[in-house]
Amino acid sequence: MLISSNGDFARLRKAYMASRTHRSQLHIVADSATWLLALPAAYLLQERTIRSRDVGWIAVATLSALAVYWLAAWGIGLYQTRWRYASHDEFAAVSSCVGVAAVCAAAEAVVPSFRGERVSVAIVGSTLVLVGLAAMRYLGYRLRGYALRPAESARPILIYGAGSAGTQLVYGLQGSPGSKYRVVGLLDDDPGKRRLTIAGVRVLGGLASLGDAKEKTGAETLVLAMPSAGGEQIRAVIEAAAEHGLTVRTVPSLNELFEGRVDPSSIRAVTEADLLGRRQIDTDLGAIAGYLTGKRVLVTGAGGSIGSELCRQLSTFEPAELMMLDRDESALHALQLSMEGTALLESEDLIVADIRDAERLHEIFERRRPEVVFHAAALKHLPLLELHPEEGVKSNVWGTRNVLDASVRAGVERFVNISTDKAANPTSVLGYTKRVAERFTAHRAAETGLPYLSVRFGNVLGSRGSVVPAFKAMIERGGPVTVTDPEVTRFFMTIPEAVQLVIQAAAIGEPGEVLILDMGQPIRIVDVARRLIEASGKDIEIRFTGLRPGEKLHEELMREGEIGVQRSHPLITHASAPAYAPDDAARYLAGGPTALIELARSSEPNEPRTAVVLDGDFERTLTRLL
Repeated sequence: MLISSNGDFARLRKAYMASRTHRSQLHIVADSATWLLALPAAYLLQERTIRSRDVGWIAVATLSALAVYWLAAWGIGLYQTRWRYASHDEFAAVSSCVGVAAVCAAAEAVVPSFRGERVSVAIVGSTLVLVGLAAMRYLGYRLRGYALRPAESARPILIYGAGSAGTQLVYGLQGSPGSKYRVVGLLDDDPGKRRLTIAGVRVLGGLASLGDAKEKTGAETLVLAMPSAGGEQIRAVIEAAAEHGLTVRTVPSLNELFEGRVDPSSIRAVTEADLLGRRQIDTDLGAIAGYLTGKRVLVTGAGGSIGSELCRQLSTFEPAELMMLDRDESALHALQLSMEGTALLESEDLIVADIRDAERLHEIFERRRPEVVFHAAALKHLPLLELHPEEGVKSNVWGTRNVLDASVRAGVERFVNISTDKAANPTSVLGYTKRVAERFTAHRAAETGLPYLSVRFGNVLGSRGSVVPAFKAMIERGGPVTVTDPEVTRFFMTIPEAVQLVIQAAAIGEPGEVLILDMGQPIRIVDVARRLIEASGKDIEIRFTGLRPGEKLHEELMREGEIGVQRSHPLITHASAPAYAPDDAARYLAGGPTALIELARSSEPNEPRTAVVLDGDFERTLTRLL
C-alpha cells in the first residue's frame, strides 16, 4: 500500500495506535478464522472435493483442534502480551500451540477408523495454520513498523557503526514516531556487513563512502554508534564528517551503556572528551568507597570544578554528614542548586570560610569533627601566580598547613590533598607550592600513621579556566585562538574520572603516598585547538604567543628519581613524597618567601640543595628566578 501524503501517514498511524488496545482480541479472532479455514482447505487440496461422509469429521477435528489451541495459548499466555510482538519468542509460542492442536486433529483422524488421508489432512492443515499465523504477525509487524517510524519531516541521519549499538539505535529510532531523527542509511568499514539491512535500513559502505551516502540520502547528521572506538578512530570520523559538512552526534561510552540500552535519547552532541579521543576510565567505586558511608566528610574548595563534583559523587555514598567549605559564597550557592535543585542557603552543610584563616578552621573542625577530609581548595592559575607568588604561598602552602593542623587536632581519619602534575619537577610558583603541600601532607602522615596522602593528575577537561573552555570562548568571539607553542603538550582527564581517582585514593593509598593516575598519552594543545575549530565549522586563525614564565613545553606526572609502583589498581601509580615539617618550613621561610624553591627541592632524593639568593623585591625576584 502506498502512502501518498503526510496526512495519509498520520491517519494510518492513528488507526494503528487505536488498534493496539484491541490487538489481543483481533489476534484471537484472526487465529480462530485461520483454523476454521485451514483444515477444510487442506482436505480440498488433497481430495479436490468434500465428501459428505467426511463433513462431520472435518467439523469435529477443526473445532477440537481449535479448542486445544485456545487452551494451550491460554496456558502459556500467548494473548496476554507476554511476548515481544512478532519476535522469535512469540513464533516459538505459536508453534508450540499449533503443534499441540495438530496432535489433537491427527488423533481425531484415527479414532473412528484408520484413514491415512485424514492424518495427512491434519498435518497439512496444521502447517497451513502455522504459515497463516506467522504471515499475519509478520504483516502486522511491518505495518506497525511503518506506522511507528519517524515522520518524513524528521532530520535524516546516517549511523556509522552497524554493530550492537548501531542495531539497537536503528530499531529504537524506527519505532519512535515522535523522534526528531530518521535513519536513512548505515555505514560500517567491516566488509562482512556490506549490503546488510537492519529494520529496512541498508549499509551503504564504509567511512570512505560518506560523501556518496550523504548525496544519495540527503543526510544532515552522522551519528557515531561505536562506544568502544578509540581516540584515533573518533577523530577520523569527526574529520570526515567535517569534510562533507555533516553534524556529528554520538552515543554513550561503554561505561555509560552499562546503565541502559542505546535508544534515541542516548544520542548526544560530541563532547570535549570525544574530540580529544578520551574515553572515561572505569573505577570500581562501589567496592572501595565503603569508608564514606555513615562518616562525617568535609571538602575544602567545594565550589570549584573538582570540589563540586567531589561533593556530588560523595553524596551518593550516603555519608552521615557532607560539609562543603569554600570562601566563595556564590560558588556554594551554585553547588547547592546543582545538588538539590534549590539554593535557599539555609543548610549547615554549607560553610563559608577561608583556609588562610587558621583560627576559623580550628573552630569549624573542633565543632563539626569531620572524619574524612578532601582538600581541594587552592589557587591554580599558573600565570597569575607568577605575577602574585605570595598569594600562592598563602593559599597553597600555609592554607594547606592550616587544614592539616585542624585535621590532626580534630582526629581526622583520612586526609586527601589534591595536587597537580605541576608538582613533578616544578618550574613555576604553582608547581613549587603544590610540591610543598605534598611534603607537608607526608609529614603529617608520618606523625599520625594515618592515611594522609596526595593525589596528582593533569589538566581537567571543562574546569573553570582550563584550555578547552578558553578556546571555545575565543572561537565564539571569532578568534584568533592563541596557543603558546606549536609543540606544547598536556595530559587531560575528565572531571568525573579525576574525582573517582580522588575517592579511590583515599581507600587504597598508604600514609604519605602520592597517587598518580595513568593519563595515557599527552596531547598537543594545538591539536585540541584545531579539533574545536573544526567542530565549530568556522574559519578561525591559530596564533602562537610563546611559552609564559614558569610554563613547561611538556608536563610530567612523575619527578626525576621518583620511584612508582602499581599495587591494587592497574591505572594508579604509588609514589612517596619526602616529608617536611610545616613548623620547620615556617622558620625556614622567615627570611623571605623566595626560599620556596629550596623548600620544595630540599631533601629530595637525587636532587642537590639549591641556594636561592634574595635580590630586591620579592615578586620581581621570584618571578625572574622561576
